[in-house]
Amino acid sequence: MRILSLEYVPSDFRGSVVTIGNFDGIHLGHQDLFRKVIGEARKRQTKSVVITFDPHPQKVLRPENRPFFLLTPLDEKVRLMEDRGIDGLLLIPFTMEFARTRAAEFVERVLWERLQLGKLFVGYDYAFGKNKEGNARYLKECGRQLGFEVEEIGAVEVGGIIVSSTKIRLSILDGDVKLAAKLLGRPYNIYGNVVKGYRRGTDIGIPTANIQSEKVIPAPGVYVILARVEGKDHQGVLNIGYNPTFGNNELSIEVHLLDFKGDIYGKTVELFFIDRLRDEKKFESPAKLKEQIGRDIERARSILGEIPASLSPPAPPPREP
Repeated sequence: MRILSLEYVPSDFRGSVVTIGNFDGIHLGHQDLFRKVIGEARKRQTKSVVITFDPHPQKVLRPENRPFFLLTPLDEKVRLMEDRGIDGLLLIPFTMEFARTRAAEFVERVLWERLQLGKLFVGYDYAFGKNKEGNARYLKECGRQLGFEVEEIGAVEVGGIIVSSTKIRLSILDGDVKLAAKLLGRPYNIYGNVVKGYRRGTDIGIPTANIQSEKVIPAPGVYVILARVEGKDHQGVLNIGYNPTFGNNELSIEVHLLDFKGDIYGKTVELFFIDRLRDEKKFESPAKLKEQIGRDIERARSILGEIPASLSPPAPPPREP
């Protein structure tokens, strides 16, 4: 996949089939849209292009809100788009100045002058331009005047639930990682470096690795996970919370890898959430906590032995030779 910019779009990307959006999560709705874009591009023997923005507009337009955590930071979003076969990504820096761009200017300057697109696909709720004055109806009128087609794509539903980044974000914050996986089409993941912790897991005979991540963190509790370390997957249980048994004040993410021996301090670990086992709770002693963790591990082994193929983590990228 080629990364494009407003300063330069290669000539072979003129006449492309295009879609626009934030695409946080690359969920089932986004994937359906990408399939349509790619299919139409192949039919026309041209390129498929996604237009997106960095940073996410909410970070620029609503800085007073609590931190806005992404489902897919830019590097992961790019990888997922490339995995699905998109030919080009036009990445537009989102600033307050750009936010003041009128819909007509965006169509003329970006869609037509830079891309001279052949067809545009947009989601059912897409709006753009200053004060969100542009929508599918407006784009269709522009297309009639300039000579490109516009197709509006309806919502994708799973079990009667409309798939959206907001719904997925809320389900993760509620700890419902199984629903998030259904809407994403894959287990929700976080990743980060292993950092030093209090070593209390080691003290009770169940060593844990502490992770720091900038993505949306699920609600406090104990989860069944798969952990990918250096391209290899390991089963595990994960605790998100404040370790009330030991009276911690800071939120921590601690993972215990089953049947694993080795040093992963300083390494990057990717965690895939499979299921939620229970709430975090305070135990009367470290010994009682150890007993409960033992039961958690047994339940985790049972759950991990029955993961549907459709919700298994995506295969790791091939290693460099």
